[in-house]
Amino acid sequence: MSDCVFCKIINGDFGTEFVYENEYAVAFNDIEPKADTHVLVVPKKHVDSLSELNDEVLLGKLMMTVREVAKKLNLKSYRTVINTGAEVGQTVFHLHIHILAGDIKL
Repeated sequence: MSDCVFCKIINGDFGTEFVYENEYAVAFNDIEPKADTHVLVVPKKHVDSLSELNDEVLLGKLMMTVREVAKKLNLKSYRTVINTGAEVGQTVFHLHIHILAGDIKL
């Protein structure tokens, strides 16, 4: 998707620094953090939302990526959030998982 901001980030169009990267996903800091730590895990393959994902291997890889990011950041406890649909707050329609830790301001 050429107009997807997350696809552009993945492609390096903005020079975003990745907190973590593997074959399946990238992780980077949210530009509007809602917690002391607020990182997004984004699959490299464009999928609009969790409702559109039909690849259980990719879903498993994303969840393991969350675990690896948390480990790298030395997070002992954290919250994960996946917004699916505009009505619940999804603003970028490329599946992504929020990792939030510390003082959370939702």
